[in-house]
Amino acid sequence: MTTLDRMDMGLRALRLMEGQRMAQHLYGEVIATQVIRPGRSEEEVDNRIALIARELFGVRAGLVGRRFVRSGPNTVVGGGWPGRVIGPQDLVVLDFEPLLAPYETGFARTVALGDDLSGRRLLDDLAVVAAGARAAFRADGALTGRELHARVRDLAAGAGRRTGSWHCGRLTGTAPAGYAEAMRRESFIGPDNDLPLRRTLEEGWRAHWILQVSLVDQCGGRAAVHAELLDLA
Repeated sequence: MTTLDRMDMGLRALRLMEGQRMAQHLYGEVIATQVIRPGRSEEEVDNRIALIARELFGVRAGLVGRRFVRSGPNTVVGGGWPGRVIGPQDLVVLDFEPLLAPYETGFARTVALGDDLSGRRLLDDLAVVAAGARAAFRADGALTGRELHARVRDLAAGAGRRTGSWHCGRLTGTAPAGYAEAMRRESFIGPDNDLPLRRTLEEGWRAHWILQVSLVDQCGGRAAVHAELLDLA
């Protein structure tokens, strides 16, 4: 195991938090300027978000060919979703993973358009589940990935929902999807991770986690997603 000093650890934590701060700022700008509108294609909104990110932060790397936006039924598609025009009552997931690639972290939010009450209830339930997961993590210094995953499942079930992924979070610096990564169960907050979330990794870094909660609206065939740093926020 590599031995890293406190300065190394502190600088990495600051970099992760800076990435999240950028994402929060970008999200605020996207909402304030009403970038997400019915009638716009997901691709158009992707391009507008990339332009805002470039104007705010000078960010270019990691943006080309990557997509931030999923709407309607595309919110439940794992990857390679088809192009789509955003509808007036859609849920729209904004996932800033491409923006944050250089920062090794992740951030996602879901927006409800129109006056669809079922979509807004799903977002309310998502907020409760995410807050409950964070509270469980803070309350138990020895919490394992399996235990937090079970807690998220219980919270979702208590709201009459089911989760939309086999895991509910991952290590910073870990790709969000893919067979090879999924085989490393200790890198995810999932049912097969019996290791404490608060630990030192083989590389010598302190483990930092991204909470990634997805809830499915089974009747509407769509999902809502919330992702952000778990242990540094």
